[in-house]
Amino acid sequence: MKRSAITLAALIASASSLAAQGVVGDAAKGERVFKRCATCHMVGEKAKTKIGPILNGLIGRQAGTIEGYKYSKLNKNAGEAGLVWTPEKIAAYLPEPSKFLKDFLKEAGKANMAKGRTKMTFRLRKKDDVAHVVAYLQQFSDPKPTN
Repeated sequence: MKRSAITLAALIASASSLAAQGVVGDAAKGERVFKRCATCHMVGEKAKTKIGPILNGLIGRQAGTIEGYKYSKLNKNAGEAGLVWTPEKIAAYLPEPSKFLKDFLKEAGKANMAKGRTKMTFRLRKKDDVAHVVAYLQQFSDPKPTN
């Protein structure tokens, strides 16, 4: 197995195991942690594009596809190669964004497209913080029930 495959598998397994380890995200805590992300990103009804794209509807969305936002080539390439954001992939992305995208592209057989860096320079390394932010973002992604 290639090194990138092992790395990507480890990142996804680590993210997937957050709940298994008892690290269940708390959206209220995630809202507090997200304040560090708010320099670049917004969520919610009044969200606007800032330095980074709006994160409403992130889960289930193809990477690099918010209309009107100029993504890095690396992010657009990952989206074109099939990256769709899931809670597990977001959790794997947050600690090392460029590395995650490069590994994804290599795994997708697109190593030639795994060049450059994402615009996201911020890293969220604590597993608890990652789980909380993912739980917070899910509030803005999950469809609301209609009764």
